[in-house]
Amino acid sequence: MPDIDIDFADRTKILDIVKNITASIEEDGAFKKHNTGVYCHSIPHNPLTGLSTINYKEAEDRGYFKIDFLNASVYNSIKSEKHITDLLAVEPLWDLLEQKDFCDLIFHVNGYHNLVAELKPRNIEELAMFLALLRPGKKHLVAIVSEKGFQAVKNEIWVKTEDAYYFKKSHAVAYAHAIVVQMNQICESISYPYA
Repeated sequence: MPDIDIDFADRTKILDIVKNITASIEEDGAFKKHNTGVYCHSIPHNPLTGLSTINYKEAEDRGYFKIDFLNASVYNSIKSEKHITDLLAVEPLWDLLEQKDFCDLIFHVNGYHNLVAELKPRNIEELAMFLALLRPGKKHLVAIVSEKGFQAVKNEIWVKTEDAYYFKKSHAVAYAHAIVVQMNQICESISYPYA
């Protein structure tokens, strides 16, 4: 079953429009709300709580399709589709990630300034691999990247791990693109503060 995440500046706007049932997580026999997952099709649910009555992992095994609607504040000041395309078309100033104050503004890499400065991602692929290295299932590869560079782990970084959380390549690449948008958006706001 594919894993689909969709980023929104404000997820409530789409959830108000699209008919959906909130996914649930079962813990100790009780159901609680999944942080981001919803079903946009019929699934057994509690009409009082609006929650699915099937744990999201079991629901997937039964063929139900969960979509994660995520809030991504990086998109709050995007003006149009053209604006995001224009921001993606600009090669970011990669060296800025090595500046702690700048790095701390960037989602998914804030708090990792020292590691960013050490590993120096310089393109979308390397940034995606960097994001994957932050997950428990791939942290063991940091030393290899530090010594030999990102290309030394490119065959292993996307291999599924069973024992620890890891990033799928599609998610990491999507987040790397969003980071480039955010980096260029910050630079744009400094260059053209009234645009």
